[in-house]
Amino acid sequence: MKVNEKVIVVTGAGSGIGRAVALELLARGAKGIAAVDMNPDALAETVTLAGANASKVSTHTVNLTDRKAVAALPAAVIKTHGQVDGYANVAGIIQHFVKINELSYEEFEKVVNVNFWGTVAMYKEFIPFLLKRPEAQILNVSSMGAYAPVPGQTAYGATKAAVRLFTEGIRSELAGTKVGASVVFPGATATNIATNSGAMDAAASAEMEASASKIKMQSAEQAAVKIVDAFEKNKFNAPVGSDASTMYRLIRLAPEWAANLIQKQMASLLG
Repeated sequence: MKVNEKVIVVTGAGSGIGRAVALELLARGAKGIAAVDMNPDALAETVTLAGANASKVSTHTVNLTDRKAVAALPAAVIKTHGQVDGYANVAGIIQHFVKINELSYEEFEKVVNVNFWGTVAMYKEFIPFLLKRPEAQILNVSSMGAYAPVPGQTAYGATKAAVRLFTEGIRSELAGTKVGASVVFPGATATNIATNSGAMDAAASAEMEASASKIKMQSAEQAAVKIVDAFEKNKFNAPVGSDASTMYRLIRLAPEWAANLIQKQMASLLG
């Protein structure tokens, strides 16, 4: 589904990949963008960055773990834009870089609630409206961590693996309809997800930046181009970034070797 003259909801649109996706959709001629995020100030900045397209952007301060708020979102979008043709569910959080035996149940549940239950809620609430459209598209952002285990991000990876299978499952359920469903797997991307997730203190953040400096990271804008391509082409799934593409192949050919490679690269973050 081409996004030209379509109204698309983008979660996580206050920063990082979500913001970049919203702006890329506008650049490709979207009729309207419903920008969703927990941070109203960040959403206001996204509107400013939209420049000449700012009038096409509505902002919705919503916590995806609040099911009542998500349930009210489709009506709010339709009231503002007159229609809704799809959504890109980008919002997500990581965990503290610790082993599972050191991760509290509370933090584990928070990651599950945002990354997985938020994905489920968006689908449950929007699908009745999307099925009525001449064509519609759903895209969920998973992660390279969905297929490549990252020590210290096991809870995060588990939720993103669930997002992957959930999306592939609903795609099968939607066969025969005019609604598509795609899932994408971004690799290392320069965003502020660690800060937004509350997953790192200052010392850990400095360590992460030192490690990240050794890795070639894509920008959020580069990732957004590939994500919107997947959206428009209704791709079954798509790695986003050279590292995600390489690991996608390696994990299928030599899963244990690939997992061990990642473990060695990330060992310093676990102390």
